Amino acid sequence: MTLFPRLKGIHRSAAQATALVVVMGALAWASVPFYDWFCRVTGFGGTTSIAAGDSDVILDETIKVRFDGSLGRDMPWTFKPVQREVELRIGETALVFYEAHNPLDVPVAGQASYNVTPYEAGGFFDKIECFCFTEQVLAPGETVLMPVSFFVHPDIVDDREGQYVHTITLSYTFFEIDLPSDYMQASADATALTPAPQDVIETN
Repeated sequence: MTLFPRLKGIHRSAAQATALVVVMGALAWASVPFYDWFCRVTGFGGTTSIAAGDSDVILDETIKVRFDGSLGRDMPWTFKPVQREVELRIGETALVFYEAHNPLDVPVAGQASYNVTPYEAGGFFDKIECFCFTEQVLAPGETVLMPVSFFVHPDIVDDREGQYVHTITLSYTFFEIDLPSDYMQASADATALTPAPQDVIETN
């Protein structure tokens, strides 16, 4: 089938090139959510899974999980794991914390990206709750403990590559993002409700 049969010569070539750019752009746009879905389902690239609750099976075998925290460029917070490592039984739910601090005198919003290494463990690392699921806002000078609840799925011991994993590293990187609109609106409302200072009139 010939594209743009009514066009001739250079006009047809230009139209075909434009169509190709549009199609490639559409495929690139569609590939982003598809790639994200693929990573979450398979654990490809160290992407973790999300579980609705605790594992029904807890094995006697144990596994070590290490924790790492870093910051994106220009992110003003300090951010670190409270504990560097835990050892737990496979299938057992663990609760750990990361500490974040905003040293500035203005609120700062952040969003965490995450992955686990080795990558083959990603599909077996199940998070139940995590601060990384939502954006976080720290008030001026605020310090918070951010929880992560997870377990390593028992199926890892039967996986061709996963069965050789004995230590997993869970890494987070916080990036600064724009303050959410509802937070900005709440701040504006609070400012509007604050009474303006009254001039003091001295009387003799």
